[in-house]
Amino acid sequence: MLLEALRTDRGGQVLLAVLAVAVVVVPVLNLAVPPDSPLYLSTYTVTLLGKYLTYALLAVAVDLVWGYLGILSLGHGAFFALGGYAMGMYLMRQIGERGVYGNADLPDFMVFLNWQELPWFWHGFDQLWFALLMVGLVPGLLAFVFGYLAFRSRVTGVYLSIITQALTYALMLAFYRNEMGFGGNNGLTDFKDLMGFSLQDDRTRVALFVLSAVALAGGYVACRGIVASRLGRLMIAIRDAEGRARFLGYRVEHVKLAVFTFSAVLAGIAGALYVPQVGIINPNEFSPLNSIEIVIWVAVGGRATLYGAAAGALLVNYAKTYFTGALPEVWLFALGGLFVLVTLLLPRGIAGLLRIRRPA
Repeated sequence: MLLEALRTDRGGQVLLAVLAVAVVVVPVLNLAVPPDSPLYLSTYTVTLLGKYLTYALLAVAVDLVWGYLGILSLGHGAFFALGGYAMGMYLMRQIGERGVYGNADLPDFMVFLNWQELPWFWHGFDQLWFALLMVGLVPGLLAFVFGYLAFRSRVTGVYLSIITQALTYALMLAFYRNEMGFGGNNGLTDFKDLMGFSLQDDRTRVALFVLSAVALAGGYVACRGIVASRLGRLMIAIRDAEGRARFLGYRVEHVKLAVFTFSAVLAGIAGALYVPQVGIINPNEFSPLNSIEIVIWVAVGGRATLYGAAAGALLVNYAKTYFTGALPEVWLFALGGLFVLVTLLLPRGIAGLLRIRRPA
């Protein structure tokens, strides 16, 4: 069923083909081409592209619940940030005595704040396997608990969107507090290496780019498999006529909870890949504005397409990088105007304009 779905998914084929080419071409242009060559791709560009790919994976996760299940989540930035913090905690533990204060056990910000011992929730993050487990477990557990309470109470529509936004705002306020043990305003930064490989090395940056591309491809294939299955058809039925699906005997709450939790895990993985590439994670990642931007990416690319969501994330963030450098004072106005224009003129996004959208 999955293979059949991919064979008929022209947009997905294009996305996967581009990713396959990128994981070959980008490393060659960065590592094998001389820096003075016009074909040389700088490490800065490689890092920027890797960051865009993590955003694309996040957009795919949001499209899964919004496009196919009808849940407009304005809180997925929280799951992204939690996955990032889990990876950041591992990277901080790897610094050890190389920190400013030379403390082998406590990160620099804890020494600065006169913490005497490592908090209990930091234990285990000196091991990569534990950090990777937490990358998926923490966002997934939060989504499960939140979803269980919300879906059991049959909170839907704009009310659910507001509650998800309140969730990420509450987490942002909590993580700003120094007492939480996550670095307060400054967050976690000054990372040195990952698995013994320097994060400043070009080869490490390329490897992170490749991992991001593989994660996006894997996340896309997994989501496409879900929407092409019986579960996917049930998701669409719930989106279009939840009351009727419930009347027919389907456990709507269970479907919503399972898909919402899976989507949160994907967002956490995206956050974990994002942090070592940008070199910092702080409470600003919980900002409700970030979650709203994610929705804009999906709307621009094309809701309920998956590949459109990824394309929208890549295009909007490229435009953001350009305009924040060239015209920083108008970027937010341009972003808002883009969302309005897409809503009015391109309700199906870029994917609908190109007429390659796969029928739901």
